[in-house]
Amino acid sequence: MASRRHVFISHHHADDQAVTNLTNMLSRNGYDIRNSSIRAKPANRERLEKGLISDNTIKRLLRMKMSWASTVIVVIGKNTAQRPWVDWEVNQAKRQGKRIVGVYERGGTENDKPAALEQYASAIVNWNAESIISAVEGANAFQTPEGNDRAPVHVASTSKC
Repeated sequence: MASRRHVFISHHHADDQAVTNLTNMLSRNGYDIRNSSIRAKPANRERLEKGLISDNTIKRLLRMKMSWASTVIVVIGKNTAQRPWVDWEVNQAKRQGKRIVGVYERGGTENDKPAALEQYASAIVNWNAESIISAVEGANAFQTPEGNDRAPVHVASTSKC
């Protein structure tokens, strides 16, 4: 069994099930992760949608949750690129010096990546346990959504603790 990894999984809340699927897939493959990301309960989601929670409160909570993780995994789903909070989380991960790994959800496309992810990712891989585990462990792999290798747009600059 691999040692436990602490991750923050950035995602669009419509992709909550993909986060569960991701953690289950990694677990089935013997990879032990603890996810500190936020998944809004229905009552909190309603408060968020009504604007009853300030952006500063959300940012403070996200910074705290992310600081605990060694790696930020970004689930790339069909609406991820349009989600300002995902882009903010990627930028925050960069500021905190986190390893940033993008993972294409099944059906995800190149157009679904947030702009900051392409700029700061240490790795971007397809929905495959071996690729994801390798990326979290430090491989700087860049793949298409189909799993074909591609060149990175930038040189990764995050540190590994």
